[in-house]
Amino acid sequence: MTAKSPKFLVDEMLGKLAKRLRILGFDTKYLKDISDEKFFRTAKKEGRTLLTRDTMLSRRKGIKSLLIRSTDIKKQIEQALKDLKLKINGKKIFSRCSECNSPVKSIKKEDAKKRVPEAVYLYFTKFRKCPKCKRIYWKGSHYDKLVKAVKIPG
Repeated sequence: MTAKSPKFLVDEMLGKLAKRLRILGFDTKYLKDISDEKFFRTAKKEGRTLLTRDTMLSRRKGIKSLLIRSTDIKKQIEQALKDLKLKINGKKIFSRCSECNSPVKSIKKEDAKKRVPEAVYLYFTKFRKCPKCKRIYWKGSHYDKLVKAVKIPG
């Protein structure tokens, strides 16, 4: 039996962290403009670990939470990885849409032609598409920078 992948709920003060966790392949819901009570209920109902900069919210009983101490995105990622003992799976990187959190699907190169810059289309062979918001993804230089920045295996 394999361990269940962690799921996160991130508050509006941590939008960049939500995006980075999605890029790393973690199911990360990002909510803003909602009450603390609804935020708490959502985390509990969906079995998500709450990531917040709000001290009072992080102390609520009944859910797992992590108070993110830094405002620096690199330190936020380091803290989340270390404190939550997260293991990065190189195969899951860029498996979720960084904007809406939906799992992305591989598409044929031809299907990306009219949606990406010509140079990207000519240089890259593999593309993915978000079925919900229709964004197109490919492993450009941002992928190599991310792998180096967080020491991702493989």
